[in-house]
Amino acid sequence: MPERLPNDKASTRSPAQEATALDVARRLTGIAASPGLGIGPAFVLRPPDLRFEPQESGADAAEQQQRFDEALQKSRADLQAVREQTAQKLGEEHAEIFDAHLLMLDDPELLDQVAAGLQGGQSAETALGAVSDTFIAVFETMEDEYMRERAADLRDVRNRVLSHLLGRPLTSLGDLREPAVLVAHDLTPSDTAALNRELVKGIVTAVGGRTSHSAIMARGLGLPAVVGVGEAAMTLESGISLIVDGELGRVLVEPGESALTEAQSRAQAYAERQGRLLALVGTEGRTKDGTRIELAANIGSPADLPIALEYGAEGVGLYRTEFLYMAQDRLPTEEEQYLAYRAVLEGMHGKPVIIRTLDIGGDKAAPYLDLPEEENPFLGFRAIRLCLARSEIFRVQLRALLRASVHGDLKIMFPLVSTLEELRQAKALLEEERQKLLAEGAEVAQNIPVGIMIEVPAAAVLAGTLAREADFFSVGSNDLIGYSMAADRMNEQVSGLYQPLNPSVLKMIQLTCEGAAHHGRWVGVCGEMAGDRLAMPLLVGLGVTELSMSAPALLSRREQLLNLDLAQAQRVAAEALTLGTAAEVEALVHREFGDAVAQPFTDSQGGE
Repeated sequence: MPERLPNDKASTRSPAQEATALDVARRLTGIAASPGLGIGPAFVLRPPDLRFEPQESGADAAEQQQRFDEALQKSRADLQAVREQTAQKLGEEHAEIFDAHLLMLDDPELLDQVAAGLQGGQSAETALGAVSDTFIAVFETMEDEYMRERAADLRDVRNRVLSHLLGRPLTSLGDLREPAVLVAHDLTPSDTAALNRELVKGIVTAVGGRTSHSAIMARGLGLPAVVGVGEAAMTLESGISLIVDGELGRVLVEPGESALTEAQSRAQAYAERQGRLLALVGTEGRTKDGTRIELAANIGSPADLPIALEYGAEGVGLYRTEFLYMAQDRLPTEEEQYLAYRAVLEGMHGKPVIIRTLDIGGDKAAPYLDLPEEENPFLGFRAIRLCLARSEIFRVQLRALLRASVHGDLKIMFPLVSTLEELRQAKALLEEERQKLLAEGAEVAQNIPVGIMIEVPAAAVLAGTLAREADFFSVGSNDLIGYSMAADRMNEQVSGLYQPLNPSVLKMIQLTCEGAAHHGRWVGVCGEMAGDRLAMPLLVGLGVTELSMSAPALLSRREQLLNLDLAQAQRVAAEALTLGTAAEVEALVHREFGDAVAQPFTDSQGGE
């Protein structure tokens, strides 16, 4: 069965074009996924040969069902063994990905659809391939990068079952005997479980993004990685010399002596600066003059916690709960949600955790919800609007959150709030479920802070009113920019209008901070602006006191913050509001802050 490659923005060229570009430039460009520099010969991990001749009819259903069941049983045993191996090597949190894989093997809709194919005369391979392709396609078409990358997990599970059906072993890193740079189409969780940290000097993949499993595991292992470089990666031969630049997102192929010398020098400088940055882990985020700014991490599951804590997260500024709903073909139960929320709260050891309620719709789909077709889903039935209309779904999540509240410092946040009525309705449902739980004898924390996302201009303009009834605000800058500029950053024709530093966007954040301050509320930012070296001084100057970003960005932002004077940040932010264009704002920031906002080769910015 042919593999379908994910749509990845890093490369739109054909394999032939990629190969030609490689021959000319001797450089591959992709996504900087994990900082550092890796130097060594390539070890190319080829995809397993899982091709088969499709059989759409005529197969014996009972025989094929038995083959499929046996393959499932062997796959379960494999995954249990790999899970134990991963827990020993990387910790329990990283091993939890295999719990999700085991759940996929038992997914009732997937199994039912495969069984239907077998009853129709398909072979086990054909039925599994067709059904898994459908599920994978759903994930791959999602705009949200974190959700899109989950297709790789399902592909990994599918390939494991196919390997048992076909009697062909999966490719393994067990053949790696000498230090090398690992090159692959993509790395599955199973691949990384077998990875020898002492031998792998860097990682290069043809596909993937910053939230792909390859990227997450590379950061967890401290390995430099460049992902999404395109299919030219697979034209490389094992043994060829490579330099992996995990800061600039590039791979040099057969570098000359001068390039090697420069890379070795930069690798040493990186190690020294990384040591300096890591020494700051455990210290509070503060400006040069001592103003407290909390530095938190964005996460999508409990498995993200180890990296967040390693990089010094002072809390979780955004826990996106939609993965719980999108990772399966049914609504998660109250107990499943409770256990997930509890794991995050306990894993943060008393540090604050902001859990955002279900933000689904738009680019984030769950077919079983049977959402209506919409001409413009981003302006339609999504997030808090869906939750209030489908309150039976919302109430289950609220109960799970309330039950989990006794296990840590929980704050609840509602997404895409546009009106005061929405906030009041959501809080009323929360209070109703709290009273029910108390009547049932359940433990619930007292005075749980409840805040909202500021994602639409209406909420920013109304911030002073909303702050009377919300305990805090968190600016979802990605959507706020998109809605303010009426520009989709994924649409190449208008992406130039998606301008984080546009004065109009900054004024929306100013309105939010002023409205919050009037009622003694605090404001955070959890979109990509929070981790951006240029935006950060402006946000602090406007009055933001919490910044939540991808974990690797925390190191650089903490150091930058220590060198930032609040009075200067306030003065520059005020001047930025008087300017007319994003380019003028950027020039102002460079002029005022100089080297503090220059792009260091170790910088790893990122946001939600």
